[in-house]
Amino acid sequence: MGKNDMETQKRSSLPPLASRPSLTASRILIRGTNWIGDAVMSEPALSAIRRAFPKATITLLVKPAIAELYQQHPAIDQLLVYEHRGRHARLSGKWTLACELRRGRFDLAILFQNAFEAALLAFLAGIPRRYGYRTDGRGFLLSDPIAVLDRTNLEHQTRYYLNLLRPLGIMALTTVPRLFVSESEEQVMSRRLAEAGIQPTERLIGLNPGSTYGSAKRWLPERFAQTANRIVEQFGGRVVIVGALGEEALGEAIAKQMPGKPVVLSGRTSIRELMAVIKRCRLFLTNDTGPMHVAAAFGVPIVAVFGPTDSTTTSPCGDDHQIVSQPVECSPCLLRECPIDHRCMTGVTVEQVYQAAVRQLHDMSRQPSPFSNQLSGMKAQHSALSTQHSALVGVTVFLDRDGTVNRDTGYIKSPQELDLIPGVVEAVAKLNRGGARVVLVTNQSAIARGFITVDQLKTIHSVLLARLEAGGARLDAIYYCPHHPNDDCCCRKPQPAMIHRAVADLHIDLSRAYVVGDQSRDIELARQVGARGILVLSGQTQRDTIKDIPGSGVSPDFVADDLGGAVEWIFGDANTRRQPSAVSGHP
Repeated sequence: MGKNDMETQKRSSLPPLASRPSLTASRILIRGTNWIGDAVMSEPALSAIRRAFPKATITLLVKPAIAELYQQHPAIDQLLVYEHRGRHARLSGKWTLACELRRGRFDLAILFQNAFEAALLAFLAGIPRRYGYRTDGRGFLLSDPIAVLDRTNLEHQTRYYLNLLRPLGIMALTTVPRLFVSESEEQVMSRRLAEAGIQPTERLIGLNPGSTYGSAKRWLPERFAQTANRIVEQFGGRVVIVGALGEEALGEAIAKQMPGKPVVLSGRTSIRELMAVIKRCRLFLTNDTGPMHVAAAFGVPIVAVFGPTDSTTTSPCGDDHQIVSQPVECSPCLLRECPIDHRCMTGVTVEQVYQAAVRQLHDMSRQPSPFSNQLSGMKAQHSALSTQHSALVGVTVFLDRDGTVNRDTGYIKSPQELDLIPGVVEAVAKLNRGGARVVLVTNQSAIARGFITVDQLKTIHSVLLARLEAGGARLDAIYYCPHHPNDDCCCRKPQPAMIHRAVADLHIDLSRAYVVGDQSRDIELARQVGARGILVLSGQTQRDTIKDIPGSGVSPDFVADDLGGAVEWIFGDANTRRQPSAVSGHP
């Protein structure tokens, strides 16, 4: 596979656009923001630029921490690190950086950062088109200065960055940020947590009690400890405390007030490691900080305490988070340090935050999945859909992939080969609206056979998720077995390990679960885990072979022509709670 093909696959995981740009560009420079929270909130705009310019080379100029944040992001071709404390320091360093940018021969610069310096560097680099907000007295340095919208009508910061793109003719369909960590990074963090006594199956509660912006944004440390103690006492699980360099003492002070021996990682992780541990959390209790936005980008349920800042503009993206604040006359003041009695934070009680956490933990449909980096952009949409109906609340539907969701054409090696079966998107969306969780479980021996890599499989699944999203549908998790049939593993269907992992991750009630697939092994899997099994005739099992199924000893509860027919039966079966029917139930 050539480099261009790999880049095309990588970029196909990005969300679609509602429009096309009004100009062409082959080399684009984006000056990113300096703070982690702002960088996360600018991600939808960054992805929109990639989708608008699929063939362009995009370079992101950012400081070291933000460069770490955006490693492996599919919108970026090159990360250029602004070493503001090293070789790019002082006036001579700025000139060095401008010369480096000039050698890049960029034809378009888009400045997310509002500073005068960002426009000056783009100007000195000789970039002909320079888009940015007319702020900080820099309008004369921009070829296309954009007027800042009236901020009296407050809107979320993600919109602030997206509105910058409107003059270029770019409008995105999603405002939910997404971040990416590799499987190896997750495995390394999983081993690190295991060494600290936290097993992969344990619920992990994340605490983020600090704030590099200033002490005014910090809820009281002892209240973090008291709330976490109540959560663990009621729901079980383990606690991990995270924070920036310099917040080690804060983390240790909170840990000393907790009998459950939390793992303190404050100041002891890189940005990538911080991302991996946050993604692993099942609940994230936090102040209004950058890690809060990282958690939102991974779809982790959040309880956020707001005081001097305004949740209207900087709340975690998505509709499935809990904001706790105490209305006071002086908030939002946006001050780093409180000049009076910190009443906006002292007024927030342990009971308020605990009850917000209870609401999150009782809603198990919000639990993140192993592929939550691919799924987080769809959670807000699903939240609205799932309130429309409740017929399938508590129900989980496990779907086979090849022959059930997409046509079985052999080993799918690229997104271009992924051909969805007609009606599948509508069927999944109907399950979503009914309140069911939908989980994909698929055997992928193509990995063991050397036909594809794990990263290529994830790209294929990213495209699958994007196509479902475009039709208003979503998956709650994806599990795959990468092993060869001769490996005698415990996860290759009909072995139940993938189902067991989903139960541990999502707290699934298998007595209310269905397995839908096109082969007898899918039905055998259903029998092994105590779920109902539905055979679809859209794959390898055809109508003229149905008569042989009872003789195999593995009979489905229902046979449907396709996933749409299976979903219709699931609704009826779940609503009437009737006993499993025989194969003769097929129309």
